[in-house]
Amino acid sequence: MLDASRVILGTHGQLYIDGVWQTNINKLEASVEIEKRELNLVGNDWKVHKNGAKKGTGTMTGYKVTSDMILRGFTKFEIISKLNDPESYGHESVLLKGCMVDKIQLANWTAGEEVPEETGFTFEGFELLNPIVAN
Repeated sequence: MLDASRVILGTHGQLYIDGVWQTNINKLEASVEIEKRELNLVGNDWKVHKNGAKKGTGTMTGYKVTSDMILRGFTKFEIISKLNDPESYGHESVLLKGCMVDKIQLANWTAGEEVPEETGFTFEGFELLNPIVAN
């Protein structure tokens, strides 16, 4: 049976860009999609699949605090995503390699409201640094 205390809360997530903790970020999504090549083989009435190229995409969302993303421009960087809920079975860290933003937000504000900053990006590889494994 699931021990509810082991469910990981995103509250304990952290994002680092080139080793610097981004305290303004409150949401991160990153995933890898694989291009599957569909093959038709003689003597087989099933379509089979061969793995093709992979594509990594993501979005980081938070509050605008500095002009760091504008200053960074379209240069590549690394992201480390860390989840460290003290009640979980451990912490998870994932390194996203060769990250590059899709577009740079120059202005997006409304009087009397916090200024959000959402940045889409691609990445060219990943490494699971610290996996969470149930005991």
